[in-house]
Amino acid sequence: MNVEFKKKSDLHLLRKAWHMLGVLLFFSIWNLFPFPKSTIIFIVLWLLFVPGDIARLKYPRYNKIFNTLFKSILRSSELNRLAGTTYLFTSVIFISLLFSHAIVSLSLLFLAFADPLASFVGIKWGTRKIFGHKSYQGFLAAFAVCTLITFIFLTYFNVDAPILLIAILAGLCGALAELIPLGQMDDNFTMPILSSICLYFLFIFFNIQL
Repeated sequence: MNVEFKKKSDLHLLRKAWHMLGVLLFFSIWNLFPFPKSTIIFIVLWLLFVPGDIARLKYPRYNKIFNTLFKSILRSSELNRLAGTTYLFTSVIFISLLFSHAIVSLSLLFLAFADPLASFVGIKWGTRKIFGHKSYQGFLAAFAVCTLITFIFLTYFNVDAPILLIAILAGLCGALAELIPLGQMDDNFTMPILSSICLYFLFIFFNIQL
């Protein structure tokens, strides 16, 4: 059964598109609805998905149905463990409760674009590995994407600060958050949280208030 599902080392373009669109949906909700309505929506979505994801691990028959329905976006490593979507829902709720609107927005954009693009570059051209399947090439791709996103974001809001320097430092934050493994924790959980923490201190240092 595992053979039929994509592994983490596969390109799995459909999953990357699903991930990108899903995170952009969170970004849209976060920016269309004021706090706490946006967080309440996140919690409702969490309740609609996560209990079922947990339940399938206890009921093999339901798990088999779930895996069949979501075969096109699941990885082989998720067949008998929580899906990445569960970690994503949880991390989004967590950062939405703790960090400012701008920091959460940037963290979600990092996750939407840098994570899948770093994975794509790493799988296609990642010849020099850093941690496990993580490569220097993927790290540089994540750094470039996060830097560009931050530069555009801060320019759009006309921030009175050294935007290029901040963008480079934020790009490093995002790339390191995507790179650094925290045990066996899913990067859909760790990347938004680590990015948000790093951006929080960066915003304090440069006195950015958005």
